[in-house]
Amino acid sequence: MGLTAWDTQAIKRMCAETDTTTVGKVATMGALTLYLDFINLFIYLLRLFGDRN
Repeated sequence: MGLTAWDTQAIKRMCAETDTTTVGKVATMGALTLYLDFINLFIYLLRLFGDRN
């Protein structure tokens, strides 16, 4: 969860520092980063609570 919060703050910082022509690209990369964070979190939870018989 901490990685997701860290990446969210980094995306906000990058959007504040870029000009209006490249904000769309930064937002797309930020969305991909958050998507991968949630997938990794889901995989971690599956490994933690998964039952291997």
